[in-house]
Formats: sequence, structure tokens, C-alpha cells
Amino acid sequence: MRVLVAFAGGLGHYGPLAPVARALVASGHEVRVACQASAAPAVAADGLDVVVTSAETAGPVRLSALLPLDLDREDRALREGYAGRTARSRAADLLALAARWRPDVVVCDEVDFGAMVAAERLGVPHATVLVMAAGTFVREAVVGEPLRALRAAHGLPDEPPLAMLARHLVLCPFPPSFRDPAAPLPATARLLRPGAGAGARGAADDDATGPASVAPGLAPAADGARPLVYFSLGTVFNLESGDLFTRVLAGLRDLPADVLVSLGAGLDPALLGPQPAHVRVEPFVDQDRVIAAADVVVTHGGSGTVTAALTAGVPVVVLPMGADQPDNAARCAALGVGTVLDPVTVTPPQVRAAVGAVLTDPAFRRRAAALAAEAAALPPVGSAVALLEDLTGR
Repeated sequence: MRVLVAFAGGLGHYGPLAPVARALVASGHEVRVACQASAAPAVAADGLDVVVTSAETAGPVRLSALLPLDLDREDRALREGYAGRTARSRAADLLALAARWRPDVVVCDEVDFGAMVAAERLGVPHATVLVMAAGTFVREAVVGEPLRALRAAHGLPDEPPLAMLARHLVLCPFPPSFRDPAAPLPATARLLRPGAGAGARGAADDDATGPASVAPGLAPAADGARPLVYFSLGTVFNLESGDLFTRVLAGLRDLPADVLVSLGAGLDPALLGPQPAHVRVEPFVDQDRVIAAADVVVTHGGSGTVTAALTAGVPVVVLPMGADQPDNAARCAALGVGTVLDPVTVTPPQVRAAVGAVLTDPAFRRRAAALAAEAAALPPVGSAVALLEDLTGR
């Protein structure tokens, strides 16, 4: 079976697809991954065959100002970007790719609308992999108009714009109770156990899970009992965070805890200046391994980080900046697995108080552990292989 795996965004969109792609390869299927140029190195590092379908021009890596949350701005980015310009270019690029390498099935992320249109044009089924945990960000009122125009441009029949997302198969790699009840899963959805995200291939097996094993160089606590706080703003919004790293770290530094900060590739740890022995700043870490050792995760609320934390039973403190992060933050608060702070106005004392409360109140960890148990009981990622084989009749 030839499988074209496609995602329209960055590494946050690749993470939920990566375990499925690896499972397909392990089962002997031929897999090719189509993505933008900036994500290709991470895909290749997973040992997957990657094709660059859009060579976007990378700008200089630098921090930009942190803007107040504007939901209308985020909707415009989804409508004009993913459902507009990106969808048009993705459909054309993937149809050109299929002229050279014809897939039997397309597996794409839930906002790679161009991949769905290309699959329909080719007459092959597609599976949509959900990449937004709360499920309320993609809405017909936002993306309907450009998707109708896209379908018309490709001579496809008019229909409810979101119908194509759930036409054949939807794979949901999130604990089902995390999804907002206002956005129920479609009848074609199948649940999967969340798997290790990008870069998991070749990770060293290590039974040690303490701070020293995930962050060599942290000064160990005298009694070995100091908790670990992990802080990350992801791989996109980290560059739009202004002085947020500085403010949050100023609050974390005074906690009786080890602190590990992941800045994201391209940002120099020297940006935050010298740190005490119990604080370590890195441009990149093995996030799944770190989170498994952490006691609390401080995050912007991206679906990948939130899901990794909760499926490891680790509570969160969320600073939502945009995209689907406010939706995820709201679910974390509703489920009692963390607290939410305003990234624009938050002060170091507020960070210290919020993280300290999550560290010391066992109810947060208990509720996160319940979500972890729910995730662990889901069908393994490998079960997606049989679903895709059934979809293609192979």
C-alpha cells in the first residue's frame, strides 16, 4: 500500500501524524511524507521518505513582540491562510506529486484542506488525523467560504464545507474526554492512543526518569526530592513571545524546584542570561522524555505539549497566545488539570504562585492521572494500519 502522509503546518501538525507514519513503515507499507521545507529535517530524522512540496522562505530567527490575544486575528489566519492560500497551493503541489507517485490513500492533518481536495480529485480515500485537541478551532463559519471556492476551482461538487474532513476516516489521538462537548467526534472517527511525536525514532531507552537523566547539568537536590518544572512555548509561538520567557523564568527561578526551559531551535540560551544551578535553558530537548519526568509543565497550550503532559499524568500551567491554545486552556481549566494565566499581563509573582499551587495541590495531579489512564486504555497507534488497509481494500 502506498501512503501519502501530508501536513500543512509546522511540527505541531506533524507530531500526531508521526506515530501513524512510523507504524505504517513498520508494517511494510510504502510511505512518503509531503510537507513544507522547514519541517522536512524533522521528518527525515524520523527515517521517513520526505518530499518538500512548498519551499517557503525562512526569515531571520528573532523574537517579535507579544501581541494580546485576538480571536478574530486567529480566525483570519485559519481562513485566509490554511483554508485559503495554503489550501490552494497544497492541492496543486500534491496533485503534481501524485502524477509521479500515485498513492493508494492520503493521510493528512485536519487543516491540510488541499490534501483532502487532491485525494478527492485522484479518487483515493483519505484519513484525517486530528491535531487540535479541544476540537473547537476549525469551524464552518470561519473556513466555509474559502473551502467552497477551493472545491469549485477543482470541479468538485458543492457540499457542506467540513464534510470532506470526515468523509472516510478520522483518527483522533487524544483522550476523548479532553475534547470539548460542543464539538463531538463524527461517526467516522476512531480513537487512538497518543504516540510519541516528532523525533521519537532512535531515542535511547533509559529507565532513569529523574531531572539528572533528562537534563544533565542540573544540580541535584540534596535529598533527591526536588520537583522538576518544564517550560516551553513550542516551535512557532516561541518566536512571538516578546519578554514572556524572561518573566516566566523569573517566577520559576525562586521555586524550590529544578527548572528546565526549552527555547526552541534557533534561540540562543544566552538570551536569558546566566542562571542558578537548579535552572537549565536549552534550545531543544527530547520533550516526551522530559515531560515523563516532570511534575508540572508550563506551556503556551499547544495541542502537542498539552497532550504529552496529560497523557503522562502531569498537570499544566497554560499561557495561551493564539491558534487553538485558548480552547485547550479552557479545557484544562474545566477538567481541573491545570490553571490558566494571561501571557501579556502575567508577572513573575503570579507565575510563582500558580506553579507553586499546582505543585502542592495533589488534586491537579490526580485529575491529570485520570486522563492518562483514559489515554492508556485507547487502541494502540498500530491499529490505525488495519483501518487504513480496510479503507483501501488492501
